[in-house]
Amino acid sequence: MPPPRTREKALRHRLAELRGPGTQPKALDARALAALAANPGCGRRAILDGAGVDKAALARALGAPSAFGQSQFALVRGNAFEAKVKADGGTELLRLAHERLDRSAEPPTGAQVPDLSAVGPSGRAARTALALREATASRGTWTLLDHPMLALDVAGSVAYLEPDAVIVHPDGSWTVVEIKSFPMLDGAADPAKVGAATRQAAVYVLALEEVAARLDPAPRVRHRILLVCPKDFSNLPTASAVDVRKQRAVTARQLARLTRVEDIADALPEGICFSPELPAEELTAAVEAVPATYAPECLSTCELAFHCRDRSRASGAVTSLGRPVRAELGGLTTVADVLAAARGEAGDPDDPAVAALRRAAALRAEALRTAAPEVAPCP
Repeated sequence: MPPPRTREKALRHRLAELRGPGTQPKALDARALAALAANPGCGRRAILDGAGVDKAALARALGAPSAFGQSQFALVRGNAFEAKVKADGGTELLRLAHERLDRSAEPPTGAQVPDLSAVGPSGRAARTALALREATASRGTWTLLDHPMLALDVAGSVAYLEPDAVIVHPDGSWTVVEIKSFPMLDGAADPAKVGAATRQAAVYVLALEEVAARLDPAPRVRHRILLVCPKDFSNLPTASAVDVRKQRAVTARQLARLTRVEDIADALPEGICFSPELPAEELTAAVEAVPATYAPECLSTCELAFHCRDRSRASGAVTSLGRPVRAELGGLTTVADVLAAARGEAGDPDDPAVAALRRAAALRAEALRTAAPEVAPCP
């Protein structure tokens, strides 16, 4: 077996070939990792994300561009709100952290805000780890890390993540901060948006735990994150402490199930490439060489969702109906198989899924007969 450095170098070369000549890798972020963890069986997304392929450009080249993402207006508004929250050395942000998470500690006066600048993501990750170590050692003071860089191993490749902020409490514990521009009305925000934010924060918590594990003694990474949003319809910040233990456990389990990137890459044909510059037919063949696991939830999380949806519908796969339906159908993998089983033309009658389909078909037929109006004979 080749030594680790040789294998790592060979993998980097292979992933560069998959991206195309001269193409810089697109960095993974926490939002992409949360989406990847939500669909760990999708080898297509795993290899594309692992290789750093720009999936939005790939989708446009395939003729199925994505239609989700933040608008420019939303980005500008979000950046302006974040700057307001962190103004004056993060005074307001630390006040909210003290109020929502750590009232027993001394109020955050004269907090430390270390400089985290360094060359490249790996350098910034090392500088962040050093700043966390120093802040943890100096107990009794508050420390705010503005846009730290964290490294997380995902399926054999390193993802560099940049949370909005990390707070080191006077007792040496660490808290992830998520700053969002959606409003918190009467102390509550849109559940769907809060759910997405907590899944994203859970990835940061996992990355922080890897940093903490390298320290002796290991500091405590808090599982209650600080979610900061505008209050009501104003631009004033308010915050809520959100428990992410469930999301953290699910994300850790799903990331652990991901097939390693090198295993997927080794199974691909030689010479395959996902460069958007390739002809459409060649690019389509390359994408189809990697199996995908499409579900309707992909439409809000993956740039290739429209392409995969079209292919799933064309093949009649039941995954296009949603994961809950797919789970109920057992070994029936296509819509044609489901309809044949419901009509009694195929399938094992002892299979619970087949029996349920036939019972449902019988009830539907009975309901249609009952609802059909009687037609009087012509005089």
